[in-house]
Amino acid sequence: MRQALEHLRIDVRGRGLVEITAQVRDYVARQSIETGLLTLFCRHTSASLLIQENADPSVRRDLERYFATIAPEDPQRYEHDTEGPDDMPAHLRTALTQVQLSIPIEHAALVLGTWQGIYLFEHRHQAHRRDIVMHVVGE
Repeated sequence: MRQALEHLRIDVRGRGLVEITAQVRDYVARQSIETGLLTLFCRHTSASLLIQENADPSVRRDLERYFATIAPEDPQRYEHDTEGPDDMPAHLRTALTQVQLSIPIEHAALVLGTWQGIYLFEHRHQAHRRDIVMHVVGE
């Protein structure tokens, strides 16, 4: 059994979905693990991870609009606003999604569906550098 760990740092320009599938696939390929499990962990409370359709960009736009509806920027709704009006909505959006993903590895490749991509979902308006920990275990 082998394991490896690496940090993927993603510079984001602001709110939105950033596809990271290619970077994650490259990492898995470098590990030479035929069968195993990849864990991705986002080390932030205002950004999250998603596996979502990567063929039609309207899916990402619809997701962003939906989250703006269920966790709107409304200063009357929230007490917490330490970093601005998008602070608490960003935390809510992270709570409603996930900061960790587990993806099987089979034949040295990620077991993703045909239209599935891996995304960092940035919930803040401001540009940030986000840190994703990639950990793989297998043989």
